[in-house]
Amino acid sequence: MGVKIIMPTSKDDDFISIEGISIDSVNSASERIQDIIDESVNSRNVDYSHFISIPLAIHPELVKKLINFEHSILGNVSYKDRSTYTDSNEVEGTTDTKGKNAGVAVEHKVNLTEIPLVSYKPKAFQSAASSDLGIDKSIFTRPKTFHLTVLMLKLWNKERIKTATEVLQSISSKVMEALDNRPLSIRLKGLELMKGSLAKARVLYAPVEEIGSEGRLLRACQVIIDAYVEAGLVLERDAKHKLKLHATVMNTRYSQRTTWKRTAYSFDARGIFEQYGSEDWGQYLIHEAHLSQIFSFDENGYYHCCASIPFPGNVQVE
Repeated sequence: MGVKIIMPTSKDDDFISIEGISIDSVNSASERIQDIIDESVNSRNVDYSHFISIPLAIHPELVKKLINFEHSILGNVSYKDRSTYTDSNEVEGTTDTKGKNAGVAVEHKVNLTEIPLVSYKPKAFQSAASSDLGIDKSIFTRPKTFHLTVLMLKLWNKERIKTATEVLQSISSKVMEALDNRPLSIRLKGLELMKGSLAKARVLYAPVEEIGSEGRLLRACQVIIDAYVEAGLVLERDAKHKLKLHATVMNTRYSQRTTWKRTAYSFDARGIFEQYGSEDWGQYLIHEAHLSQIFSFDENGYYHCCASIPFPGNVQVE
């Protein structure tokens, strides 16, 4: 092809240079490189980099319940022991606490490290040894990152991240309208299984019920999804998915075993359902939506916030 490709010399650079003997050769090389990028991004082997999240970890009482849930199942393994595990328990990546270049500040900050280990006597989990059931602490959702997922995104350069930030901020008023400019709360109650059987579970989640059952939360989420689809930031297969809001509490994809083997394994959840199948996790006000970065975390332990928009009842008056 007669071209020279010059790769970035710094991780902060997200572009390459192409030198060639003619404009046609450079354009041809550029098109081929773009095809490779598109093929890689659409591959299931390439993880998502960002997502639109609705943070729930800002509620200390909910975080306490999740800590107790994990603690009661694992027995004498304390929540603080999780610090010995890397953050790949939650996503496959490395932790990078952001102090600079942060997006819009999170309006509700909770120091989750100061939350007591046990706020009430946890239920006694009566079952075989957790390890015999395929259960270890790496498959539990980290309470400090507890959230609802609205939309998954692959933003592979600064330009797309900037666009994604602008899209979220630009639809703030539309989201407010979808919510009728009224505060919105949800209730989390019980546990449900994502496919499979209780004996061979992979994902357990708490169902989401909108208080009032008006469908306002789903309408607001659809406004967000439509805006990102229109901006060309959503993969075609993801754009076709029907949104099912749920709060994941256990997922074998978080497991270190999955990281090693590259395939998800299952665990026996029958005992967990006997104890927690009708658990009332509580009722919580939804404060905001974030553009979250999966492979990075802020100081409060939640995913790094690139941008956020408030929900009704959480607007700061200047």
